[in-house]
Amino acid sequence: MLERCKTAQERWGGVHEIIDRWLKHRKALVEAFVALREVGEYTPTDTPKVQVFCEMLVDYVSTGHFEVYEQLALEAKEFHDDSALACLHKLMPELSTNTSIVLEFNDKYDSKEHCNKQLTDLPFALQALGVLMEERFAYEDQLIEELHEAHSEQSA
Repeated sequence: MLERCKTAQERWGGVHEIIDRWLKHRKALVEAFVALREVGEYTPTDTPKVQVFCEMLVDYVSTGHFEVYEQLALEAKEFHDDSALACLHKLMPELSTNTSIVLEFNDKYDSKEHCNKQLTDLPFALQALGVLMEERFAYEDQLIEELHEAHSEQSA
């Protein structure tokens, strides 16, 4: 997952300030995820790490929905790019479903009380979340590829 994140950053970094910031945030999120997965046996002392990760996760997802996807949609509309808009409309339901499940993880682990109640389930929840994050990154990379790349070429 971290390698894919680095590849995306190398590929699209510097292309657009919003995307660049977001990809850096993605890399930090993945690094925090990997560090959390490496803990092994979770105890209440790990709760703050989980809470910080949850904050990063929600920030990343929110930035995607409220900044990046909107910017990519705006570019598609400005360039009258029907195929890019079709891609966006195809992927947005997938991303929305993914977001709902990711936010369920956050709801389970976002506070000390919630986290401590579910601590024994955390390894399984993180494993499932890892799959969701991989899925999400693939959808997002496809959006960037389809929408932004095409418009960068048209404006050049």
